[in-house]
Amino acid sequence: MRKRILMILSAIMISTSLLAWEIIPFTTGNDNDTSPIGNNHPRSPVQAPTVYIEDYALAFVAGHPDYVLNIKDEDGVVVYSTIVTSAETLVTLPSSLSGEYVIELTMSSWIFTGWIEL
Repeated sequence: MRKRILMILSAIMISTSLLAWEIIPFTTGNDNDTSPIGNNHPRSPVQAPTVYIEDYALAFVAGHPDYVLNIKDEDGVVVYSTIVTSAETLVTLPSSLSGEYVIELTMSSWIFTGWIEL
C-alpha cells in the first residue's frame, strides 16, 4: 500500500513539474534558394523540432538531429550561439539575457524560427 501511494505521489509531482515547461512554436523556412522546384522527387514537409523552455533551460526531445542554435535580439543581432548535438537534451542559456528574443535552430538548409521571453 505504501509503495502504491508513493508511486501516485511521484507521478503527481512529475506531472506538475512538466506543466511549467512551455513548448516553443516554430515556423519553418528553407535557406537554399538555388534548389530546383518540381524536380520529380516528392517530399513531405520537414517537421519543426519539439523544444520546451522553462526559465533559461531549453529541453530537446531525445534523438533530435544536430542544430545550430542562435538567439537574436530585436535588432537581429546574435547575442548567443552554440551547436546542439543530437546527444544533448538540455541547453542552458546565459542568465545575463533578459527580454524577448528570436530563437533560430538551423539544420542543413532548414531554419526553424520562434520567439522566447527570458
